[in-house]
Amino acid sequence: MLALAVLAGCRKAPPEPQANQTAAAPPSKPEQPAQLLDRSAAGKPAPTASFRKADGSTARLADFRGKPVLLNLWATWCVPCITEMPQLDKLAGQHKALQVITVSQDSGDDGMRKAAEFFARKKFANLKLYLDPDGALMDSFSTASLPTTVLFDKDGKEVWRMMGPEDWTGKKAAELVAEAG
Repeated sequence: MLALAVLAGCRKAPPEPQANQTAAAPPSKPEQPAQLLDRSAAGKPAPTASFRKADGSTARLADFRGKPVLLNLWATWCVPCITEMPQLDKLAGQHKALQVITVSQDSGDDGMRKAAEFFARKKFANLKLYLDPDGALMDSFSTASLPTTVLFDKDGKEVWRMMGPEDWTGKKAAELVAEAG
């Protein structure tokens, strides 16, 4: 299953080329990133890993209990991630009972700067900036694929996780989000 998850979009760290590997011919049409909906962790509590708020203070998923949470792990260098960010902003504005938490996986000393500049350019109305510079959330979900989106119910229990992009303004996404209750 991890092999499928890695194909879902962007990878946290690109693979090292192998000496005997030959390059494949580029596809005739751009391929859409694969998507994997995983319900195997349904009912498990949200991880306790911490991440940063824009002001540098610490946050945990437990801080958001009481309402369903749609957690999206993304990065500024991940094309499918940045494509779905405006959709997530719109979703957050339309579903006030749902907390949409987007956590950048940009790392290094300039990770917060890169994510903040992206937010400033896009002028998101409903999303707040969070950063996971050490990849603690990605590690807690055992994924190396971005975007990864996880839905939690109001009690902080996982409903499903999706590796790969989704049209967050579409009917399928609305049905998936409704599963949080």
